[in-house]
Amino acid sequence: MAAAVTAAVSFPSSKSTSLPSRTSSIISPERITFKKVPVYYRDVSTGGRVVSIRAQVTTEVEAPARVKKESKKNEEGVTVNKFKPKNPYIGRCLLNTKITGDDAPGETWHMVFSTEGELPYREGQSIGVIPDGIDKNGKPHKLRLYSIASSALGDFGDSKTVSLCVKRLVYTNEQGEIVKGVCSNFLCDLKPGAEVKITGPVGKEMLMPKDPNATIIMLATGTGIAPFRSFLWKMFFEKHEDYKFNGLAWLFLGVPTSSSLLYKEEFEKMKEKAPDNFRLDFAVSREQTNEKGEKMYIQTRMAQYAEELWEMLKKDNTFVYMCGLKGMEKGIDDIMVSLAAKDGIDWLEYKRQLKKAEQWNVEVY
Repeated sequence: MAAAVTAAVSFPSSKSTSLPSRTSSIISPERITFKKVPVYYRDVSTGGRVVSIRAQVTTEVEAPARVKKESKKNEEGVTVNKFKPKNPYIGRCLLNTKITGDDAPGETWHMVFSTEGELPYREGQSIGVIPDGIDKNGKPHKLRLYSIASSALGDFGDSKTVSLCVKRLVYTNEQGEIVKGVCSNFLCDLKPGAEVKITGPVGKEMLMPKDPNATIIMLATGTGIAPFRSFLWKMFFEKHEDYKFNGLAWLFLGVPTSSSLLYKEEFEKMKEKAPDNFRLDFAVSREQTNEKGEKMYIQTRMAQYAEELWEMLKKDNTFVYMCGLKGMEKGIDDIMVSLAAKDGIDWLEYKRQLKKAEQWNVEVY
């Protein structure tokens, strides 16, 4: 009598994760091939002896074709390291003005340099500055990197300038001596017409997302505001044929005193122009407190919107950018850990996935 043979074929499946919205798996097409394996059955026509046939059934998975990851950021045509320390671009200082109040703890200056269009950069990049003079070993000073504070069009709108936001570094060392930061003091003391040695541009970490409908959360302390001023000018002060921002930009800026608030008037004008697209929150640590009487640091201000921010972070079109003092990242992690835990999510693992997806971008010092 004819014997029926049934073969079960199991296909590989992707492993499940605790964060299904952040992961995806692609199962490649499968090719059925044959391999000899014994299959036993009892055939009554042979007197009940056990006989065997050899059939083949196995599954071989073809390796998926390598697919180049497409960046979510606007990386196309980005220039990097056009000018290097051995051959810097020589720009000129066009403007240099103090932008903090006289009673602020420390001075911050906004400066504009000419580039004549020779130093093409994007919002979120940095440039290097080589200060004049020599170090204690008699060698030229090494470059210092600064985040660019102007949009790609520049403050004058002609793509021929680049701007920086620089805090003058002055401190007292253990011996009681006053120490001045070499490059910051060189820059803050520049007079219009002075030459400046510039390198770069460098960096892709802080580039803006391509999606004009994205939610962009910007977290800044002090001069960490620089890249976000460049973002916001492009979004709200300029007109571009290939870019019109229709999403939500939300800026958190942390400073010690209200006289230290940088570009405050500019940001308030943007909010007037686009109240549905721009949210603005300041955290002034020496003057403001929360309902518990705690000093208002940037993470303290964010905690007031914690649930709303967490809901935004669950979406694929939310991008977080952080620039400034390194300590603020831990404070933000502390807020998010408990919120994520309520949804059964490990925040640090989730943040790693956000970074991988280019949705969590950090430049701290």
